[in-house]
Amino acid sequence: MTQSRKAAALNLGRIGIWSTAVRFAPGGHEAAAELEDLGFGAIWIPGGIDDGAPAALDVLLDATARVTLATGILNIWKHEPADLAAWWRGQAPARQERLFLGLGVSHGPLIGEAWARPLAKMAGFLDGLQAAGMPADRLCLAALGPKMLELAAHRTAGAHPYMVTPKHTAVARKAMGPDAVLAPEQGVVLESDPARAREIARGFMQHYAALPNYANSWRREGFTDAEIATLDDRLIDALIAWGDVAAVRARLDEHFAAGADHVCLQVIGPGGMRPDLDHDRAAWKELAKLL
Repeated sequence: MTQSRKAAALNLGRIGIWSTAVRFAPGGHEAAAELEDLGFGAIWIPGGIDDGAPAALDVLLDATARVTLATGILNIWKHEPADLAAWWRGQAPARQERLFLGLGVSHGPLIGEAWARPLAKMAGFLDGLQAAGMPADRLCLAALGPKMLELAAHRTAGAHPYMVTPKHTAVARKAMGPDAVLAPEQGVVLESDPARAREIARGFMQHYAALPNYANSWRREGFTDAEIATLDDRLIDALIAWGDVAAVRARLDEHFAAGADHVCLQVIGPGGMRPDLDHDRAAWKELAKLL
């Protein structure tokens, strides 16, 4: 399947890298330059826990020359629309062309008492960005459910679903139509021993299984409460691509056949969510064989 017109205009390429280490590990900006040289179309960094992602993007823009830099995601509870739009307007046009900002509502257990009506909160945030001059075609939403996917298609370039299967990609494409950008994240464990691969994946996924947004998304795909609670092998295998590079290619092909424009691969190592730049760099060189 070819990319949508909007995705092509964003210069995302077909395959990107989603990386905590690029943002938080010492030397992450140098690693971003390596990813650019390897030929990945986009580099996605997290921004869910703080308000520091725009400053991190400034550093990465300085360290690279061509690659698109994206957020997965900017937590809208941590930013003001006017401030974010002002930061955007302060970038030179050539730098603006390399930025793609994913926005998300985060999770109730992480936000606390302020959490309320996430769909309305996101719509209001988009209203604020629009009023402040932020172009909608440089935004996407971390959309999982049908209502957020609809909002993503109508108010932004599209969606960046996280921790999803190719089945979800097909549902998202149907919900958003053919023109919206669809850029799912795909976790990857480069380990061919099934028991070891699933052990690594399970250690990484424990955090996410405790968050209602993800659990509800997996339930919509037909996974049971018991499978979610135990991180059953069936759930692990559906969400995480493990094995060699050929196994990752097969999972990519599933996403593309289901309607993805771009897939960003997140390398998962034995350290779970802890950034390990040395481990990830070696894996990225293997994954560059997919380009």
